[in-house]
Amino acid sequence: MIPRQQIEVVLFKRDLRIHDHAPLFRAAKAGAVLPLYVVEPSQIHAPDFDSSHWTFTRESLIELREALAMRGQSLIVRVGETIDVLESLRERFTISGLWAHEETTNSIAYARDRALRLWAKQNRVPFTEIPPAGVVRRLKSRDDFAGLWEERMSLPITPTPHRLTPVCGIVPGDIPDHAALNLPPDPRAAALQTGGETAARATFDSFLGGRVTQYQHGMSSPNSAAEHCSRLSSYFAYGNLSLRQVVQRSRETLTEMGLFEPPRSGTPEAMWYRAIRSFEARLHWRDHFIQKMESEPRFEFENQIAAFDGMRENEFSEARFEAWKAGMTGYPMVDACMRSLHATGWINFRMRAMLCSFASYHLWLHWQKPGVYLAKQFVDYEAGIHYCQMQMQSGLTGTGTLRIYNPTKQAQDQDRDGTFIRRWLPELSRVPKEFLFTPWTMPFAVQEGAGCRLGKQYPLPIVDDLTSVRYARLKIAEVRHRAETTEQANALYQKHANRKSFLRPNRTCVSSAPRKEKPADTQLTLDW
Repeated sequence: MIPRQQIEVVLFKRDLRIHDHAPLFRAAKAGAVLPLYVVEPSQIHAPDFDSSHWTFTRESLIELREALAMRGQSLIVRVGETIDVLESLRERFTISGLWAHEETTNSIAYARDRALRLWAKQNRVPFTEIPPAGVVRRLKSRDDFAGLWEERMSLPITPTPHRLTPVCGIVPGDIPDHAALNLPPDPRAAALQTGGETAARATFDSFLGGRVTQYQHGMSSPNSAAEHCSRLSSYFAYGNLSLRQVVQRSRETLTEMGLFEPPRSGTPEAMWYRAIRSFEARLHWRDHFIQKMESEPRFEFENQIAAFDGMRENEFSEARFEAWKAGMTGYPMVDACMRSLHATGWINFRMRAMLCSFASYHLWLHWQKPGVYLAKQFVDYEAGIHYCQMQMQSGLTGTGTLRIYNPTKQAQDQDRDGTFIRRWLPELSRVPKEFLFTPWTMPFAVQEGAGCRLGKQYPLPIVDDLTSVRYARLKIAEVRHRAETTEQANALYQKHANRKSFLRPNRTCVSSAPRKEKPADTQLTLDW
């Protein structure tokens, strides 16, 4: 009887790279490596999955396969549920080890990973899961989070294996296209960032190579954010880059520039220093939000504070929801942002927050349906961040000032000349600037001249701004004033709040005159 080959299975999930990949490196040292990616029907047909997610994933897989093949063993791709695929491998090989990164994402993957650990235990397969970043599994206290994050980010970058011992007699399998998976065609494929390590590195290089200098000033406006944000969010979401790589390279950049101390404000060096430190702060906050989901997976479905249960759910308006989804609310900045998102799969964080705020307060929509819809629209969707942010932007944490965005003021502040609105709302392209942000104030003659009849070419506002916001404030205040809400909010704060401020650098640039510091805006800290 021919003995079965012993293999080390490396299960790729949302870690589609070969650099700084500890499971791959450690498996390569242990024996013959079978790198495996499983296309799971349960995931690709889930409510939060979109064809654009597969577009980005597939591009990443194609490059990953090439990189692994150059080292001696091609990526194995199978369609099916992970445990079924592993069972079929176990019939042909002796699985000496199963390796993977820990993952914090939606409930489907959470259930899959729990079942995977049970399968490994029952079949006596050693299963090693390794943290990919700063999120801590079974974290006992938030008091430890900041120190553990820094400790993990300071670890050496994991070497990339030069050579993989191949697995004999196994067919790599096709990387399926959309049609093969019964997914609809991706209409925005041409507008998306390209997936894979090469594109990720190029994007990061261009950011640290100069784009970063306008990071703080350019991130808020949708006209400038695409250029001046880092644009790394998709590459983090699919693991084309590790957070450790980005943190260490950012710090090395400051060291190479000789910026060991904060420069005097107003100098070019101060601009670099503050921008890179601000960017690093947002890397901290990224894991801060994912840590919440890691500690309480229920946040994908349940209100963080039970006292808010039923506050919005029973008043949900499908008509308002459909208008919001279509970018037809009658508020130009809201509609332009939604239509831009439909076309490109990305928009900057301030505008994301405005979309959530408008749905939550102006339209009084419970966060869950808008949350799932936006999950499908964001190519950089990460459940760990997404659902915690949806609840925060909906005012359901029980503490802090309600962050209600005025869509007209946002248009005036972030799109002063109307470029963004005119681009994404062509029906308003000829509207004079004085009416562009408030088209409902246009006289009939102006409507005729601009070719934009309200209620015909463009809708009237579906809600009154002041009335709807006043209603939302009163309803939320009513719940907040209850003793049970205070008790639950305090418990939530104790479990999940940061014990250290990551938003502002520990050392700020030296100024010749004291200035008043603005409070940390913890709801706008993921603006990539």
